[in-house]
Amino acid sequence: MANKPRKKFLRRFWNKFNRIGRRRKKERKWRKSKGMHNKMREQRKGYSSRPEIGMKKPLAGKQEIKIIRNLKELLKIRKGEQAIISRKIGKKKRQEIENKAGELGIKILNLK
Repeated sequence: MANKPRKKFLRRFWNKFNRIGRRRKKERKWRKSKGMHNKMREQRKGYSSRPEIGMKKPLAGKQEIKIIRNLKELLKIRKGEQAIISRKIGKKKRQEIENKAGELGIKILNLK
């Protein structure tokens, strides 16, 4: 699939009013809609979309980082890969995972 150009999210009514951006390019930039009856905020059909976290492009050339929730998941990771220990893990289990990762040669990115 070819890379599509990234969509430019513009402020609502940028083309309707001069003060918002018909003549001023700087004012066209995205501002979150906050009005009580704002159709764009309500994500109604026919209105332009809002930027969301899921629309972000994946980073090209970066290694995939695994999230570890227990020791079994740690053993599935190969040597030299990167991992993050889940934040829900307690202190004792976290230390066990950190020690085991040191033995296996796995780099943990969120060491305490």
